[in-house]
Parts: sequence; C-alpha cells; structure tokens
Amino acid sequence: MLFTTASFICLFLPITLVGFFAIARASHVAAAAWLFLASVFFYGYWMPEFTLLLLASIGGNYLFGVGIARLADRQGPSDQQWARRLMITGVAADLLLLAYFKYANFFIDNLNAALGFEWNIGKVILPIGISFFTFTQIAFLVDTWRKGVREYKFVHYGLFVTYFPHLIAGPVLHHAQMMPQFKDASTYKFHGGNFTAGLAIFAIGMFKKVVLADGISPYADAIFHAADAGGSPVFLEAWIGAIAYTLQLYFDFSGYSDMAIGLSWMFNVRLPYNFNSPYKAVNISEFWRRWHMTLSQFLRDYLYIALGGNRKGTVRRYSNLITTMVLGGLWHGASWSFVLWGLLHGLYLGINHGFRVICGPTLRARLDRSRAFSLLAWLLTMLAVVTAWVLFRAETLTGAGHILLGMVSPGDHADVATFLWNDGLALSTGVFWCVALTAIACLAPNSNRIGESLLRHCNRRLGANAVLSGAVCASVIFLLTVNTLRDSVSAFIYFNF
Repeated sequence: MLFTTASFICLFLPITLVGFFAIARASHVAAAAWLFLASVFFYGYWMPEFTLLLLASIGGNYLFGVGIARLADRQGPSDQQWARRLMITGVAADLLLLAYFKYANFFIDNLNAALGFEWNIGKVILPIGISFFTFTQIAFLVDTWRKGVREYKFVHYGLFVTYFPHLIAGPVLHHAQMMPQFKDASTYKFHGGNFTAGLAIFAIGMFKKVVLADGISPYADAIFHAADAGGSPVFLEAWIGAIAYTLQLYFDFSGYSDMAIGLSWMFNVRLPYNFNSPYKAVNISEFWRRWHMTLSQFLRDYLYIALGGNRKGTVRRYSNLITTMVLGGLWHGASWSFVLWGLLHGLYLGINHGFRVICGPTLRARLDRSRAFSLLAWLLTMLAVVTAWVLFRAETLTGAGHILLGMVSPGDHADVATFLWNDGLALSTGVFWCVALTAIACLAPNSNRIGESLLRHCNRRLGANAVLSGAVCASVIFLLTVNTLRDSVSAFIYFNF
C-alpha cells in the first residue's frame, strides 16, 4: 500500500488513526496491539504471501532477545558467554534469511557463469522491506547483549518492528528510540498540534514524491533505458540523465522519509530524521552524515566499528572503510553495479580522509574558512556523487559505461536529444527540471527545519490548527488527484531494496 494512494489516505490512515486513539481510552496495550495489527495488514496488503515470513522473523528475534536478556542479567561468566553466542546465532539467522531472499539468485547466476554450471533454484522473490526490518532486528539483538536493552512485551516489540510508517523503506530504527514512546501515556492521547504539523510534513513529502521526483523521472528513465538497451547517449543527454536521476532519487526517498515522519507525528511518535540536505555537503564524509542517516549510523556502529574502525592502524582503517561501503552497496541489491558503487564511495572516503591528514589541522581550518575552496569542494563532491549514482541506477554495467563515457565525451551535439525525443521529451524542459530541482535541493531550507518550525507553531497557536489542517488537507487531496489521474502510480525507489 503506497502512501500516495487513495486506499491509504482515505481508508487505511483515518481508520487506523481513529481506532488507535479510541482504543487507547480503554487500554494503552490494546491500542498498541491495534497499531501492530494494522501495520501487519499494511504489509500484507502489498505482499500477503510474505506476511508469515515477517511474523516468523519477529517471533524468532523476540525469543532470541528474551533469551539473551535473561542470560546477560545473571552476571555469571558462563551466562555472559552463552548470551554472546545466542546473539551471534540470532544475527547469523537474520543474515542467512536476508542472504537467501536477496542474494541466492545472484550467487547462483555468478557461480554458473564462472564454472559453467547450470544450477537453477528458480526465481527467488525479494520480500519488500526485508532489508529494513532485518537490520532493525539485528540492531535490537546486538543492543540487547551490548547495551542492556530489554523488551519482554511481545506487542511492543512487534509494533517496534512493523510500525507501518518505517516498515517498507526505513528509517532503520533502534529499540531505544521507539520503546520509551510506546510506553509513554501521552503517546496515546490525541494532540491537535502534532496532528496538524504531521499532516503538513506529510504533504511536503507527498509533494516531493508526486510532483518533483515523478516529474523529473522520465528524463532519467529515457536515458538509462536507452543506455541499458545498447544506446550511447552523447554529452548533454548523458549529463541530463545522470543529474535527473540524482535529483529523482533524493526527492523520492526524502519524500518517503518526510511522509513517514509526518505520519508518526500524527500518532505522537517521533522517528529519527533520515536526511539533512545531503546535496549541500562539501565533502564525501559530510555527504554520508547527511544522506540516509540511519543506515549510515548503522553501518558505522555495527559494521565499521565492529571491524576495528580506526583503532588498528592506518591501513586497517582504510580497508575497514572500503569494506563497510562495499557491504553497504551490496545491502542495496544483488548486483555488481551496487558493489562497484559501494567500492567507489569507499575510495572516495579514503581519499577524503587522506587529504585531511595531509593538510593537517591548521591548513584544514584555513580551507574551511575559504568560500572559494568550499565552492570547489562542493562541486567536486557533487561530481563524485553524480558519477557514482550512474552505477547505482543502471541495470547493467554496460549501460553505466555508455552513460559515463558520454559524460566525458563532449563532441558533436547535432543528435543531442535523440533519446529524449524518442520518449517525447524536450531537451530544454529537461534542463529546466535539473536546474530548478538542484536549486531546491541546495538552496531551500530542508523539511526537517520546516517541520520543527511548524510543530512549534502548531503547539503554540492551537486556534490556527483548524485553518492550517484544512489547507493542508486540500493540498493532499489535490496531490492525490494528480497522482490518481496519471497512467500509472510509481512506487518509491527504495521499495526495491
């Protein structure tokens, strides 16, 4: 069920919202159970065949978590060892489940190609959201053993994992971020200010998806589809395709994250922010502190640091960076394109860290104060990011190669709009979309700041909430109408991961 469809906005959301607060008057636990069941229905509506898989994963991880907690609480040396072993077993089971559904076909296909075998296990269908609910539960098991996290109520744990605003495409959640909110009595009382601000940030996210991301997507699709089919885009078309996808991906995923945050505010729940204007970053390290922030934090805390981080020498630090980013790339999908994308970002990070070491603190401080250097650093960072997104988007390495070659081959532009023209698109309109959305992404205040300002305003001036809610509802209805009247409704890009 997509956030941008009538079935969600006109049926699922109001029924779930009204039911949650109505039931909460009698029992907070029952209200949490209602939201848990509604979230399971939300997932099953999209992929009913995998609902049992989701519930089995939740039940198994819950039992592992309870077992780890009880062993760890005994304080005996052997108990601690068994708690650690149980944690490793649970994490391994999660990773094996993820590996089967996400990488089995990739592994068999590459093994057949390398060794000449003809093994066939059939087409393994990827359950939607498996990467997100698996990583969420891995973090829970590790935190239960390492940080003393405890959860003995199955309803709360089930709600923590399945909570529908984040279930399909994140953000990656931690137990400590959510459980105190589900236990807080104020969460179960309707709050007009939170509802109005949440509705407003939901509308902003919907605008990002329906108008901006879906508006520019034809220009990316035209170029990438042609390149994957064997075409060779020339200079301007290659750049328009690469930049269009760079902007489409951002507004699509940040739009989803905004909608998830807005929906949660309506339920008096705060989700962590996932974006902080990443295309304003002036180096690749800053980019990763701003882009898909919850995944970046997960990779840092549970992979990079676990590998040794920067504690075991310079060579080990850089190899850990590259390993983390390669595995982060592979997390996005079973494709050599994702592996190369992760490797490229690992190299970017290594070069950035090396440059900062060579400069030293004094020169770095001087460079950081220089506007000219900041502009140059921003341009270089965006060039690196756009180049890597080509690998991320292309369905084949050959297609990515065609676009990358076009980006570095300025030449005869007589047939510059061939692929766009074939799709009924104008070159000038594509340029306008790229310039306009770049300006929004790089110059406009981000939705986090807008949302926090709206939240303060709505909680201070309760009398204005009705007017604002009416205006936002009208905007949502307009965007819903626009989306419904299209030939097809596009899913969010990160649903594929």
